[in-house]
Amino acid sequence: MARILLIEDNDAFREMLTRALGCAGHVVVSAADGDDGLRLFATEGPFSVVITDIVMPNREGIGTILELLTHTTVPIIAMSGGGKTVGTTDALEAARMLGAAETMTKPFPLRDLLGAVTRLAA
Repeated sequence: MARILLIEDNDAFREMLTRALGCAGHVVVSAADGDDGLRLFATEGPFSVVITDIVMPNREGIGTILELLTHTTVPIIAMSGGGKTVGTTDALEAARMLGAAETMTKPFPLRDLLGAVTRLAA
């Protein structure tokens, strides 16, 4: 069982992932954007894994990853629907270069996410 911080701005997708991860035995705390996610990380932690979207209002995923990794070594899974770039670099590749342990392009099979959480929380 992992304690997961899920940061995702799409309400329906966040709820679906929360339920799926919960059914797999994980405890999930969720946030709608990076600012809320960082606040929850500081007040509700510790977490075994952070899962974050890249494109969100307020603080995007890249900024959230940078902030998290300046304070912790928690494994991060970055996810995005694609198309977003940071300079000339694909956003998921940028997340990987910054230190995200795993990246996933939406849509992805739920089993891939569950497998990544299992690997990273071990």
